[in-house]
This record gives sequence, C-alpha cells and structure tokens, in this order.
Amino acid sequence: MGTNEVEEAQKYKEEGNEAFKNNNWDLAIKLYTKAIHLTPNETRELSVYHKNRAAAYLKQENYKAALEDCDKSLQIVPSDPKALFRRCQALEALDRYEEAYRDATQIFKDDPTNKTVQPVLERLHKVVQERAIHNAQTSSKLESMMKIAFDLTETMDKRETAMNNLLVLARETAGAELMIKSTIVQQIKKLLKVEKNKEIFITGIRIMGELCKHGDEKTKIVLKDVGIPWFLEILDSNDEKQVNTAEHCMQTVLNSFSGMENKPETKPKEELVEKNKKHIDTLLTCLVYSVNNRAISGLARDALIELIMRNIHYNQLNWAEQLVDIGGVERLMECASELEEYKYESAMNITPSTRTIAAVCLARIYENMYFDVLKDKFMNKIQDFIKDKLLTPDIESKVRVTVAITSLLRGPLDIGNTIIGKEGIMEMILVMANTDDELQQKVACECIIAAASKADKAKAIINQGVNILKQLYKSKNEHLRIRALVGLCKLGASGGSDASLQPFAEGSTVKLAEACRRFLLHPGKDQDIRKWAAEGLSYLTLDAEVKEKLVEDKPALQALVELAKTGDQSVLFGVVTTLVNLCNAYEKQEVIPEMIELAKFAKQHIPQEHELDDPDFVTKRILALGKANFTTALVALAKTESNNSRELISRVFNALCSEHELRGVVVAQGGVKVLISLALKGTDKGKRQAAQALARIGITMNPEVAFPGQRALEVIRPFISLLHPDCNGLENFESLMALCNIAQMSEVARQRILKEEGFSKIEHYMFEDHEYICRAATQCMCNMTQSEEVIRMFEGENDRVKYVVSLCLDEDKDTAMAAAGMLAIITGASKKCCEKVFDSKNWLDSLHCLLANPLASMQYRGVCVVYNIITSSKELSEKLIETDIMEILMALSKLPLDSQEKQIVEIASKALEEAEKWGVIKKPGEEDEDD
Repeated sequence: MGTNEVEEAQKYKEEGNEAFKNNNWDLAIKLYTKAIHLTPNETRELSVYHKNRAAAYLKQENYKAALEDCDKSLQIVPSDPKALFRRCQALEALDRYEEAYRDATQIFKDDPTNKTVQPVLERLHKVVQERAIHNAQTSSKLESMMKIAFDLTETMDKRETAMNNLLVLARETAGAELMIKSTIVQQIKKLLKVEKNKEIFITGIRIMGELCKHGDEKTKIVLKDVGIPWFLEILDSNDEKQVNTAEHCMQTVLNSFSGMENKPETKPKEELVEKNKKHIDTLLTCLVYSVNNRAISGLARDALIELIMRNIHYNQLNWAEQLVDIGGVERLMECASELEEYKYESAMNITPSTRTIAAVCLARIYENMYFDVLKDKFMNKIQDFIKDKLLTPDIESKVRVTVAITSLLRGPLDIGNTIIGKEGIMEMILVMANTDDELQQKVACECIIAAASKADKAKAIINQGVNILKQLYKSKNEHLRIRALVGLCKLGASGGSDASLQPFAEGSTVKLAEACRRFLLHPGKDQDIRKWAAEGLSYLTLDAEVKEKLVEDKPALQALVELAKTGDQSVLFGVVTTLVNLCNAYEKQEVIPEMIELAKFAKQHIPQEHELDDPDFVTKRILALGKANFTTALVALAKTESNNSRELISRVFNALCSEHELRGVVVAQGGVKVLISLALKGTDKGKRQAAQALARIGITMNPEVAFPGQRALEVIRPFISLLHPDCNGLENFESLMALCNIAQMSEVARQRILKEEGFSKIEHYMFEDHEYICRAATQCMCNMTQSEEVIRMFEGENDRVKYVVSLCLDEDKDTAMAAAGMLAIITGASKKCCEKVFDSKNWLDSLHCLLANPLASMQYRGVCVVYNIITSSKELSEKLIETDIMEILMALSKLPLDSQEKQIVEIASKALEEAEKWGVIKKPGEEDEDD
C-alpha cells in the first residue's frame, strides 16, 4: 500500500467524521467504506475505520451491519473499548443480552473508572439475571410439558393441553431457543408416526412451523433433524386441516430462507435468498418432482401446486425458468390431463379443483416467460407433451390430450389457442364429440366450451359444432347433457351484453337458462352437474331478461351460494362470473355520443343496452344478492391464486358495497379480511375495485367496528392506492372520506398514513377543482393535523398555512369549516404557524369571515384561532390590535350566554384577558384614569 493510498484513506476517514458530526449517516458510511477499501487487512487504521462505520450504522439502527463491523475491528484490536461498547449496543438492540453483558463486563474489567459503561452494565446485569430466572423456569416448563405430551399413556386432555403449551412456547424467542437445543424436533417427528389424535398431530406440525419462524438458522436445524421427505409425508393426507397446516408449515420454511412473509405484496430479501439458495432450490425441486407422484392424495397434490404457484413468480423467488428446465411443465401437464374416470393403479389421485389449480399454475409460469426465447421454450415443452400423447394411437391418449388442451384454454389462453389452432386438433375434438363413447363426448364437449372464448373462434364453432352439441343434449347421460347445454349457452351468449347481437333466435337464451336452472337444482345435488349449470348461467346472464328471472329465483340463488361455499376452485368461474353479470360489474366501454353518430354515418354496428340493465334494475339485483348472503360465497372462493378470478370477486364485492345497507352485511360475513387481501394482490383493476369496496365500508361504518385492531392499519395502503391520477374522481373522493375517518382514530393510524406517503397525496387533492374532492381532502388533512409530525410539516418553508387561511374563505361551507378547524389546530400547536398566518394577504378577510359567520361552529373556530395567535406572542397580538379584531372580540364577549354561544363568549373573553396581560390593550376603566 502506497503513501498516497494511506493519505487518501485518512482523508476519507476525516470527511466521514465530519459527515457524522453533521448527522449525515449515509455519507459517513460511504466515506468510511472508501477508506476501508483503500486499507490492507490487519492494520490498526482498518480497525478504526470499521469501528467508525459501526457508529454510523448504529445511528441508522442497522444493528446487524454495526455488529459485523465491530467484530472485524475487534479481530484486529481485541480489547478496543469503543469497538466493544458499540458491539455491546448492537447486541443489546438485537436482544442478545448475554453477549452484550459479556462485552460490557470486559470494558469494566479493563477500565473500572469508565463511567459510560457503568449504567449499561447495571441495566444489562438486571436483564441477564431476569432472563436466567425466566429461562430456568421456561426450561423446567418445557421439560414437564414434553414429558406429558410424548407419553402415550397419559390422558388425551392432558396431552392436548401440553402440546398447546409447547406451541405457545415455540412462539417466544427464548422458548424457541431452548426447544431447538432440546430433542423436541426429533421427538415430534417420532410421535407423528404413531399419533392417532388428529388435534395433537396438527399441533405437532404447527410447532415445527413456529420454530422455523425464528430465522433461517433455526429452520436449517429443523430441516436437518427431520428432512424434506418428512414435510412431504405429513402433507400426504385426505384430511383438509392437516394438509392446510402442512402447506403453511412448508411456506414458513421458504419464507425463513427468503425473508418473505405470509401476506400479500411480500418481497424476498436478496441477500437472504442468495445465502440460502441451495436450500431453496432443493426444496422447490422436491415440490416440482412430487407434483405427479402417483401415491399422494389429491389434496396434497393441490397443496404442492399452490406452493409452487405462490413462490415461483419473479416478484417472489423468481424460479419459473428453473421449473421449466427441470421438467416442471410436463409434470403439471400430467396433472392437468388427469381424469377421475380413469381409475387404475397408476392413476393419480385428484380433487375437483386439481385441473383448475394446475391450469392457473401453468398461466403463472407463462407470465414469467418474459423473453421470446423463454416463451418458445415453454411452448416447445407443451407441444412435445401433446405430440408424445398423440403418438400413442389409443383412445385414452386422445382423451388426455383433449383434457390437457381444455386446461390450457383455462390457464395460459394464448398457448391453448395456438395448440387448438394446429392442423387436425379441432377436427379430432369434433370427431370425438360425434362418437358413441360418452367419455370422449364429455371431454370433447368441455374442450369446445373452453375453445369458444373469442368471438372469431365462437363463430367457427357455431358453424361446425352447434348441431353436434344439440345432438349430445339429447343424450340420456346427464353429465353429458349438461356439458352440451353449457356449450350451447356459451355460443348463444357470444354477442355479450349487446342486446342487438344474438346468434340464436329470440327467447332461446331464456329457455337455455331454464334448462340450466333445472340442472342447478338437481335433486341428487350432484356437484359436477351443478357446477356446469352455474357455468352455463355465467354465459346466459349477459342477457338482461335472464338476469331478471334469475335474481327473483330464490332457490336458484341459494343453490349458487351453497355451491360456492364448498370452496371448490372449479366452480369459481361459473359462480363469480354469474354474479358479475347480475351486478353489471363487468368493465363497460365508455359510449361517447359523437362516436355513436359517427358510427351511424359509417354504418358500423352500435352496441345497445337492454332496458332491464338500467341503474334501477341493477340496484334491485345487487340488493337481492346481498340479502341472499352471497358474501359468504365470495369469501369461500377468494382463496384462489388466479389474479383474473380475484378481480371478478373484487368487482362483485364492490358492487355489493355500492349499496349502503349491504356494507354491514359484508363486514359481518367476513368480507373485510378477504377485501384487504384482494386490494393488495392481483390485477391493477382488481386491486382498485377491492380498495374502493373497503373505502365505501370505511365511509359509512365506524372504522373501529368495520376494521377492528390491526385491520384499521392494513386498510390504509389500499385507501392511499386510490389517490392516483389513474383513478376516477369517485374513487379519489371515497378514499379521502375513508382516510378521514381512519385519521381521527389514533396517532398510530396517522403515523401509518404518513409512512405510506399519504400526506402529499391528500394535500394534492386539497387543490382539486371538484368541490367534493377538495372538501374531503381538507377534512382528512384537518384530522391529520392532530399529529405533531404533520404540524412540523406546516412549520416548514412552504405556503401550507397560507393556503389553509385562504380555504377558510371557500364558497363551500363544509370545506371552509374543515379549513377553519385545521387552522385552529395548527395555531394552537405551533407559534410558527401563528406567525405564518400573516403571510397570507387574506388573513384579515378570513378572520372577519370566521368571527362574523352566522354559523356558531364557524365563529367558535374563529375565536379559537384568534385566541391562539394572541397567546403565542406579544408581537402577533399587536398585529391584531392594529385591526378591528379586538372590537369584534369585545362584541362577542358580550353575547348572551345561551347554549350555542357560551363557548364563543368564554374563548373571546380569555383572548381579551391574554391581550391585557401582554399590555396591548388596557383593562376597562384604565383609559378614563389617563384622561
């Protein structure tokens, strides 16, 4: 190392010290880092640079980085008191009290006269002693609970209680620490092999999950003790509760390795992912390889596909490309082509939801193929799978190919359309539909339904397939008849909601709907038949006449609710789309009168809305759905990972919340929790719809009732997301109203609004031309000014106070009222804000307007503002005395003391007394003495 480098490093250190003195921690860290890079290892100077950077990290509360720097410094100079003390501070902040106490003790031993360390040593000594006692008690409790829980001769009640106590212990940091060091992980693994009690079994899995929540190092210990196959083993069950618990446990493992959390919009921590890459890759590879395991249960298969879907996106673990490379697409296609009808030894166990979940997962993978090369690779994998199946001449292969294509048309639609467009594929499907084999007819019928997703495709199928579908509808097999009926429904609805475009004869859709209704109310309550009936209605309810008949049919509505409450993902499309149509919650193209005239002139087709789709009819239908308890149906279906389905659910929720009387029903039936999730994850339109539904609830209901506990904070981000230029005026207004109610709840809520950068967005809308939006923003800001941090923002170098003063003169009395309230709050909290009132040219006009206002509430705000200004300083009181404000105050102080004006009289009198104290006005009678 040359002299120049030594001098340069020293220069950086001195600049870093200067930045540190000026509280510029970021710059200080950058400068110390430069000094470190210029200095060779093991020199005393390097120890100083690391020690100094640790001090800056401590100021930023980045305790892990500070700890690392202190360790490096102490490796060079082992007993440096400053490095020891800074490490002690970092360790204490990280709750590593025993190690912090060790460092404090070392400093005291080396220098007993060190006064800085003495209070720290005393504090840590007390904490360490308390922790030692607590740990001893926890250790004893752990030992006794383990003894009872793992003793199969004990009574079931005692063992259940002991396991629940162990679960509580696993949630505590100290408890988890002791449990990891004990043999509990191995004992739970051993116990679950023989445990017959389902509650104890599930609690055992939960304990494993809780232990893994305490960081990646503890998770590695758990994984080492039980192994990945154990997780897959406990997942393999037909018990839904066990499968859900095991799935949650496996997600917790992935979260610990990546830094993600079990909530929407969570993102991994890059350094953690890089550190644990090997473990993450191994775990995800095992999940992918297990997806088409013939031996596992259908529920376990669904859980594995959901885990893959939830973690591979580029916003999560960015693993889609690796999944394609290791054969994941082919494995998922196997799941997507599986049929419950083929029951033999090598058949997979599947649930009614498996093919739907696999289709959504394939769509999610395709979303991540963001380069043409990757898209081609994905397409080649799909084509190879189809080709391999078709090389085998047997009927089963053709059936499986058709089922796989149907899944693609319900997942990555572009891929499905490409495949069905290949030469001979559509012909093969139509031939299968024309055979006498019921299974071939059934799967071909399903594929025709899925293929008719675009108008051009629908026309082609209308020409080729209508007669086939009509023929199939005459079948004695009800499963086949309902599918043929749905095909006819979809083709019959290809004109959409345009009343002027209907491919079938008038009245046909109503007859088809009546046929669907009969199947929906099937006496045997066959789930498969009812599911297809709901899908048929989802196409037909684009017709306004069908909507009106269905909404008045209570048994049919109840059947839809019951169907949805099963949570079966394959019923989701039918039920939710039907609801979207009934509420008219689909996206409508704005119709501009000039464009209609232009279209008429050009002889272009003009869409026509049916008279039964007028707002009054829509409102009536929404109210009917709300009263039929459809919220419970939406809550059950909202666990889907399909973003498009989540958008549809959000649209229905928003339609329900557009009616005041249904908002309480949505809250009572668990809608808020689901809406928060929908507002944070999904398509942009879906998130907006869910956020608006939440805002509507927040406007008319007490937020403490509608959003109890933590939820009041969770709804803030969705509300603020609506304060965006892309959102319409109604969304802006409703969001501001809801935020206004949240802001008055507590300082914690106001701090969350500030953290989510809500202040600048709310302020922006105070300048809006629209009267209602400006009013809502001003009212919201008035509540925000109860926060000290917001007051400091008004005190800064800006014109905020000046604008509030001018708003007091606003023509809209509610806006002026909110501005006057805000002015009263900020002048009462800050002398600087009182001074800034006089920056406005309109300050006297505003005070006149308030003090002489016919509304007592406005007068009250005005006298409060004047009182605040007078009490703030003599100089400001003198400014007021130069005007006629004192005369107005005197007049107000002499008003009759009726109930409305009592407070005004009291404050006006107090303001005059304060002015007397400053000596800016004289007491009554003093002027006579001077004469």
